[in-house]
Amino acid sequence: MPSSQSAVGTAIVELYTWSSEIHQRDYWSDIGIVRSMKKIIGTVSRLIEANSELIAIAFVARRGWRRVVSSIMASSLRAPGLYLGPGCRVLGGRCISFGARIYAEQNLWLEAVTAYREQRFDPQIVIGDDVCFSNGVHISSISRIAIGNGCLFGSRIYISDHNHGIYQGHQQSRPEEPPADRRLGGGGPVVIGENVWIGDNVIIVGPVTIGGGAIVGANSVVRGVVPANTIVAGAPAKPIKTFNFATGSWDKV
Repeated sequence: MPSSQSAVGTAIVELYTWSSEIHQRDYWSDIGIVRSMKKIIGTVSRLIEANSELIAIAFVARRGWRRVVSSIMASSLRAPGLYLGPGCRVLGGRCISFGARIYAEQNLWLEAVTAYREQRFDPQIVIGDDVCFSNGVHISSISRIAIGNGCLFGSRIYISDHNHGIYQGHQQSRPEEPPADRRLGGGGPVVIGENVWIGDNVIIVGPVTIGGGAIVGANSVVRGVVPANTIVAGAPAKPIKTFNFATGSWDKV
């Protein structure tokens, strides 16, 4: 009778073989394969319960299953090469345009808001190719958010083109009104150029334009215009360095 380790190994080989086939051929619509994958995961899980030394293999199995889920989402969202880690949510997918090879580690919350209470919106989120999101990035749009190719996002970042409430102009929100009941608005479009690096814990609320090649330091609050090829930091974020193409160095502002 084969050992439990051997059985797990066989299951893992089958898992990766089938997940790779689905990923490469977009064969996600075959319900039989998906059901078989679930059966393999169940087998592996039961074996691990009786063999604590096989916990590492559980991680491998889980990773394989994430590849399957990502492939299904990639086909549904027309996003070739999309990878969504555990806890990722995509809401309002019909209003979101995905480039190729987008990678989200964990807990991405990507939402195109089409309705909030009595309000109705026509949002647009556009994400370019080769964009990477670390843990806990939250992007919310009622208007327009555009992210260029090759951008890198750190962890716990918030990007929005609106607020809960309106605090300038006409019909401003009143303090006695609960924030959750206030009308969405008071922001503006967010445009992030190519090859931008956003550090951890950054808050970006439109209107914002971040030029290509810019870097936003951790814990910054961004609004307005960030010039291309510039490093900004602080709350509010201000330029601290800019790239000198003549010398190939980042010079202090």
